[in-house]
Amino acid sequence: MKLKMRDTSGYLREAALAALIIIGLGAAARSQTPSPSPTATPGFSDIFIVNVKNERDGIRFSQPVKITTFAGYNNQPSFLPDGRGILYTSIRAKQADIYRYDLRSGATSQVTNTPESEYSPTLMPDGKNVSVVRVEADGTQRLWKFSLNGGQPSLILEHIKPVGYHLWIEDHTLALFILGAKAKPNSLQIVDVPTERAEVIAENPGRILRLIPHQNRLSFVHKISDQEWIIKAFDLKTRKITTLIKTFPGVEDYAWMPSGILLMAKDAKLFKWNPAIDQDWQQFADFSQAGLKRITRITVSPKGDRIAMV
Repeated sequence: MKLKMRDTSGYLREAALAALIIIGLGAAARSQTPSPSPTATPGFSDIFIVNVKNERDGIRFSQPVKITTFAGYNNQPSFLPDGRGILYTSIRAKQADIYRYDLRSGATSQVTNTPESEYSPTLMPDGKNVSVVRVEADGTQRLWKFSLNGGQPSLILEHIKPVGYHLWIEDHTLALFILGAKAKPNSLQIVDVPTERAEVIAENPGRILRLIPHQNRLSFVHKISDQEWIIKAFDLKTRKITTLIKTFPGVEDYAWMPSGILLMAKDAKLFKWNPAIDQDWQQFADFSQAGLKRITRITVSPKGDRIAMV
């Protein structure tokens, strides 16, 4: 099966060249960090791959191919910098661990195997370790690191908690989604790792934190109210926040292509927003005919040749 898409601009054609899409099924799937309670099991989600070819008459997507075989929660994919593998979270027997899928061989290997639960795997700037949000035995959520070569894990931030999601800005700087407590809202914080000094940037952020390509800015969703969610940009130098574009109602997951095109999904449709030419979201692809119902997470490989969705 081929899904033919209209080529809206040469800029988009270049950005989507040889893209790869990974799509998770199931409207009940949850992409946020689940409750640490052993009785709380998130919904099922699978990961699919769709090859994309850029042709003269448009962009073509292949039939989705499922890459996960375990029937359960498979989520939070994160590309390795070389584009050859994907790290993701899988919950098996009520235990969340990190797995690695090799895009060349199709093999899956387990990265962590601990009594605790690990979520949101992200390769660290050193290229040797993976940072994760770890739900410890007492329910504490802190940021830990695991070596790709094995060995014992270690704490990255001892005192900052509870961590929900994270993004590496530099080797010594993190952007953190900190869960609210005692009537305090969730917050977006910039943290200096050596000193654990934290700066609160915004309250009520969404879970997705991204660096904007070719800019010294960080993007996040600001949940102003239940009805108004806006993607905003935080300038890491001037510390100023500017508005980019509204999200679809109830949708907070998005990703940047290396070319600067923003992607967001609604149901089975993928939309793009090019800040240079688009006033609003433009439909990019429709996967409903392939049997997909709801896309819940998006991430893009470093080279922009692959896109992951759950």
